[in-house]
Amino acid sequence: MRIAILALEGSVLSAIAGLADLFWISNKAIASSPAHACKFSAAPFETLIVSADGAPVLDTEGRLIHIDSSFQGAGNLDVVIAPGMLLGPDLQPINIHNIRQAAGWVKELHEKNVCIAASGTGAVVLGEAGLLDDRHYSTTWWVSHMIKERYPSSQLSKGKMVEEDRGIVTSGGCFSWISLAMHLIEKGAGAEVANLTSEMSLNDNHLLRQSLNHSNVAAKSDSAFMIRAQEIIRLKNLSITAAELADALHTTERTLQRKLKTISQETPKEFITRVRIESACNMLVSTNVSIRKVAQDCGYSEDTAFRKAFNQVMDMSPIQYRQWMSARLSRQ
Repeated sequence: MRIAILALEGSVLSAIAGLADLFWISNKAIASSPAHACKFSAAPFETLIVSADGAPVLDTEGRLIHIDSSFQGAGNLDVVIAPGMLLGPDLQPINIHNIRQAAGWVKELHEKNVCIAASGTGAVVLGEAGLLDDRHYSTTWWVSHMIKERYPSSQLSKGKMVEEDRGIVTSGGCFSWISLAMHLIEKGAGAEVANLTSEMSLNDNHLLRQSLNHSNVAAKSDSAFMIRAQEIIRLKNLSITAAELADALHTTERTLQRKLKTISQETPKEFITRVRIESACNMLVSTNVSIRKVAQDCGYSEDTAFRKAFNQVMDMSPIQYRQWMSARLSRQ
């Protein structure tokens, strides 16, 4: 599987580097396992980071992203991935000329049966290419309204971390590029290799494991109840109480508690808090808005309550989380 990772001005560097790293780790995991290595004559994944002309581009914070190839010099490809990118203050895409240039390229490749994928806000590239038309897709929930307004014939798959529809693969949620990479690793090398990659790269990372385990609840469960509960919180009322959530779901608080314990091993309060903090993580990673604005947008009227809840879920403060992500980027 030869994979091109798209880099545009304002792309999220952690997603680009992280995608490349996970495919590299998958190759290393296979090579270190005799049971798996014998099944492959060569490393199954090759990645290259591409820009329109092959020149470096600036990420969300103005740092240069290393580029391996131009679009035209990329050669034969099996997959192209559009990672998340910075949006404007109005949550609309910026650098639309570059986005449309990339969209034209991926559209041509899709017509040649190349798999086209996107994580989070990278779905805008697919939308501009017309590849979301009459297709189901997943994206980060807080930009879903923008995507729907720009591409009205697209069909949002609510509550799904990863969606694949006729050669188009999309993902949404906190660190959704990880879920996208794991889906493609399983697609290209099988479930056993995907599990081995996860064991080597994700299972020992407390912060990522915590976020992934929580974010994947709806994707791994067939429970319409869970999907509807998350939808109510995220799209309708981030300040909702357990009693209000039970009413909105047309059930009792006792039933709500029992079902959540069964599906996600959480109390209603823990579930609501987790969804709110997951939303905060998305905003902290994908935008440059203030901590106070993030708190307000996630339904907290007081900064102190938001900071306390965030620390309980993520084992760090919101500002420490941003600093941790910045340090992580600088090491890659």
